[in-house]
Amino acid sequence: MSITNEEKTNTIQTFKTHDKDSGSPEVQVALLTKRINNLTGHFKKHMKDYHSRRGLLMLVGQRRRLLGYLKDTSVARYNKIVKDLGLRK
Repeated sequence: MSITNEEKTNTIQTFKTHDKDSGSPEVQVALLTKRINNLTGHFKKHMKDYHSRRGLLMLVGQRRRLLGYLKDTSVARYNKIVKDLGLRK
């Protein structure tokens, strides 16, 4: 259900904004999206896992808040991350 350290490292390398970046909004949104996609696959098999569903909703809310912050501060960065991750089609 969770992502491996290798997947996390690859995601950080892909979306980092500078060499030592691990906490920028882009990286956080990308990691949350990875976790959300993993949980979505989990729910295809375990439809009645309501406890994990609550966690999924919390992750979606966190990602939504981060995207809102990014949209308010830099629309270009927001558009780039949304396009790269395939969100808001």
